[in-house]
Order: sequence, then C-alpha cells, then structure tokens
Amino acid sequence: MKYTGGPVLLHALLTILQGWRPAFSQRRSAHRAITQTLGSLLALGRRTLSRSLWALGNQQQDWSADYKLHSRADWNPDHLFQPIFEHGLPLCPGSFIPIAMDDTRIRKTGRKILSAFFQRDPLSPKFRFNLMWGLRFLHMSLLLPLYRSFENAPPRSIPIRFQEVPALKRPGKKATEQQREAYRQAIKLYNLSTNTVAMLESVRASLDQAGMSQRPLLAVGDNSFCNQTVLRANLPRTEILVRARKDIRLCQRAPLGSRSFYATEKFTPQQVLHNESIPWQQANIFHGGQWRQVRFKEVSQIYWQTGSGKRVLRLLVVAPIPYSSGKEKRKYYRDPAFLLTTDTHTAAELLLQSYFDRWQIEVTHRELKDTLGVGQAQLRSKRSVPRQPAMIVAAYSALLLAGIKVFGPHRSAHFPALPKWRRNAKRPSCLDLITVLRSQITQPNTSGKPLEIDIDCEKLVRAAAA
Repeated sequence: MKYTGGPVLLHALLTILQGWRPAFSQRRSAHRAITQTLGSLLALGRRTLSRSLWALGNQQQDWSADYKLHSRADWNPDHLFQPIFEHGLPLCPGSFIPIAMDDTRIRKTGRKILSAFFQRDPLSPKFRFNLMWGLRFLHMSLLLPLYRSFENAPPRSIPIRFQEVPALKRPGKKATEQQREAYRQAIKLYNLSTNTVAMLESVRASLDQAGMSQRPLLAVGDNSFCNQTVLRANLPRTEILVRARKDIRLCQRAPLGSRSFYATEKFTPQQVLHNESIPWQQANIFHGGQWRQVRFKEVSQIYWQTGSGKRVLRLLVVAPIPYSSGKEKRKYYRDPAFLLTTDTHTAAELLLQSYFDRWQIEVTHRELKDTLGVGQAQLRSKRSVPRQPAMIVAAYSALLLAGIKVFGPHRSAHFPALPKWRRNAKRPSCLDLITVLRSQITQPNTSGKPLEIDIDCEKLVRAAAA
C-alpha cells in the first residue's frame, strides 16, 4: 500500500514513546528501547529480537547491546506505562476510572527459562484439560468508554500493566519437612491474588501521579479474582467488581440486639435469580456496537462470610442475554452472570457497563499474541523474560492511543480497503494501524527523520525471510 498523505501516525506514536525517557537511567538506553520497539512493530513474521534488528537495518552491527537492554540495563517496566495514563485518561470521562484485570499465558519451548512451568492450557476442552509449558502474566488494562465521546464507538482496552506471575517450584520427593513448610507459607504470600493486590496499589499510585487522586478506581475481573485476598484488601480509593459463582453462600446483617454479626439465614446468587419477589430492573448498556436493554436484579447490604468477611457487598444478577446466529433463526441464550462488588454507591447501570466493557481485554490478548507475537522473543535471562514482553505491550498501548488521536475511534479512508470477509469492521485493528505505520515510515518524506533510522520495504521482507 502506498501512503498518499493525511495524518501521520508515526509522529503521534513517537510523541507518546518520548515519555519513556524518564524510565531509563541513560538517554541512549531510552533511544535504543524506542527504536527496538519500533522494529518489533514493523517486522514481518515471528517477532524475535533478531528479526526486529534486521528490520531496522542493524543486521551487520553488534547486537549485544540490544540484548543487554533487557538483561542488564536499569529500568522498571511499570514506568513505561505512565505516558499511557497521561494520554489515555482524557478519553475516560465519568465519576470513576474503570480497569480490567485478567491473567494470560504465553507458550514457550525453551527448557532453560527458569520461570516457565507446566500449567493448564486454557484452550483445552472442558471434558479433559491439557497442560502447556509457558509463562503466566498478570494483565491490567484501562477501559476507554469511547461511546460516551463518539457516536456508536466501541470501547477500547489499553494495557497499563503486564507483569509475570510465575508459580513457585514445588519441593521434590527428597525435600525435608522444613522445606515443605516453607513452600506452604510461600504460596500464601506469592500467588496470583497477592500479586493482584500489589498491582492495584501500583496502578493507584500511577493514577495519583497523573493527577487523578480524586477519582476512584474500579477494577473489574472474572471469577479467579473473587476470593478473600482481593475482596478483603485495604485498597484506598479502589473498588472491586468480580464475577462470582452461583453457589456461594451470602447473608444479611444479623438483627439489632443479636450477639452474632451475620444472619443465620443464607442464600445463593442462584436463588436470587429465581426469586420472584425481587423485581427485575432495566439498564441501557452499549455492547456489540449498539445500545441494548439488559435486565438485572440488585441486592444490597449483603455479606460473604468466608469471602469478604465483614466488608459489605452488592450482588448484581444479570439475566441471560439472547443472541441469534443469523436472520430467521432461533435465538439462543447465554448463561446468567452473578457479580459481586465492593462499590455500594455507584449506580448499577454504570457498574454493569464496566463489566460488559471488560470483554475488550480478551481482544487485547488476541492482538498481542497473534499480531505482535508477544513472548516470541528468544530470551532466557531472568530479567529479560518478563521485561521484553512488557515493553512490547506498552508499545501496543501507545500505538492504539496514537491511532485514536490521529484517526479517531472509527475506520476512515486513511486505512487500506478491507477484504470482503471483513467489510463490516467498524474500528481499526492493531494490524490496520501497523499497516499504515509501515506505509508511512517507508516513505522518503517520513523515513529516517524522527529516529535517524532508514527502513524500507526491502529490509522488512529480507528480515521476514531470515
């Protein structure tokens, strides 16, 4: 595709990436990180580190400094996401700041990666789970409700944290009882839930640094975050919204004058769903490209004795949503959703909207793995394994923000024509933005000026064939 003019995506992307300089102790390290990231975005095929260097035209130069950037240089991956907050928060209006949290797995083949371990394959069938060798990362994204600022614009998920959460190695058969006891104590301190709480504290600090100390934070997660570690955490100006099981035992507060705190009568979310005495309510939710009416039930001032303890909760029960696979075909229904939240003041409609927007983090996972090849770099150093994927994820966030700032949330004439099987796409994908970026940076009027590099189509093709 030939670039024919119009807004320059490259300059908008570099403007955001310039915010990386404070994260590095040396200016040359920041310059190397930006150029290396740009090569990873533009490269074709597998996103290995050597292929990104070839795309920049550095295949005949010493490559050791590019590997030492991840293994020896002093920088914190979390600091790369601070410019994302500064550029993304203006696109997030409302009384609170919604973020999505989820864990994801990256497949690896190297047996010398210390933090890799066998774990359950999420793509395995329900009737038989399979194991995969790889890494586990905890991911948090800023949810941009673009439909509030632009007409019928779908929301976007912008990553703001991407940290590795490895599993602790289990003691062997010859381990002593003291080693086994130390392992049992360690897994209580270092697991997915405790890392989630620590990451939420870090996100809250970043928001305060960006000037958003007065706005509360709403963290939306799936069932894996519905536990006492997360719900009982004392997080300032932070609320939790998670999906719960249908069979957890909830209760009300005991009557006044009673010696006990919890009421003896228990109920489950499944019983609330079928309780006809609790009326259904309507909420106007933007989902699937349009506004829809969603039915839900709400029960306030409840407690989960074995989960949140004495922290008051709200229960939101979302009715099954019908969907059709085509015209003049029967409608099917999804399962109901049972949500628990520590937010007792925000309107239920706003909380439900954030829960529906959380699905965008799954789209982010697909683009990071399929389009950008996060985790394909062949690194095994203890410091390189978690930091290089985080750098690519931060570059992905910067690319999405640059695309929104330059082209808006909708697809425009600046993007190449879609194939027939994708003609109904309404927003640009990550691959669309990379295609425009390649076409712009290979033009004589834009190539080589911003970072003093020379990239052309021939180098990209040769790098893909290497």
